[in-house]
Amino acid sequence: MRRAILARHGESERSVRGIVNGDPAVPIALTAQGREEAEALGRALAEERIDLCATSEFLRAQQTANIALAGRSLPRVVLPELNDIGFGGFEGRPLTEYRAWAHSHGPEDPAPGGGESRAETVARYVRGYRYLLGRPEETILVVAHGLPVRYVLDAVDGRNPAAAVAQVAYAEAFAFEAEALAAAVDRLALWVENPVWPT
Repeated sequence: MRRAILARHGESERSVRGIVNGDPAVPIALTAQGREEAEALGRALAEERIDLCATSEFLRAQQTANIALAGRSLPRVVLPELNDIGFGGFEGRPLTEYRAWAHSHGPEDPAPGGGESRAETVARYVRGYRYLLGRPEETILVVAHGLPVRYVLDAVDGRNPAAAVAQVAYAEAFAFEAEALAAAVDRLALWVENPVWPT
């Protein structure tokens, strides 16, 4: 890889209602607004050469990629490593409930009900991004979720994962040279070795 373009999926039928979905076996589609956002992403990328598209396992991410890349024939890869966080017992419940729990627990605490910890999730993202960094394709579009995009954006700016992070806009493209992405991923990997929230 020489260049990566990261994007969150478009608005989904659960995200518009503030309901979490961290289980890819539960197919949550884009809303009409989300499809329009994916179309806008496609227009923003119309002049970009893209050699590979990587998505998570989630329907909303794959639909966004399909719409944005309509008319293009290029290889795809599905990476479970870039899936949204596993919410455990919070699955299908309001995001506000999960956030209240997450903001009061440490990064190594798994979400109750069989969910993931934030540290486990970041480690998974590191594996996914490192796989893509090793791919031979020059420019890779990654369509995934807010957290894997946000963690990279923050790491590029010199910030480690935090208990509360800013949302990422739907279907907005963020481009990085491979060196910048690799440095961000290395920063995240170091954090995973000693996961503590910034004070």
